[in-house]
Amino acid sequence: MAKTQTFGDKTKKKKAEEKMYVKVVKGVPSPKTGSLRFLETFVSVKDLAELDKMDFTK
Repeated sequence: MAKTQTFGDKTKKKKAEEKMYVKVVKGVPSPKTGSLRFLETFVSVKDLAELDKMDFTK
């Protein structure tokens, strides 16, 4: 019996929209000591231009 579908064909079907994960590092002054603390989060974006529109103040 001949193989009707290759591995490459299977991966093409399941390909969803591509997203990038970007690490956002924000420096926040510590309320007790006044020194800087760094908060890290990962954000998923489709394009790097979306980062300009996002609000990271929280």
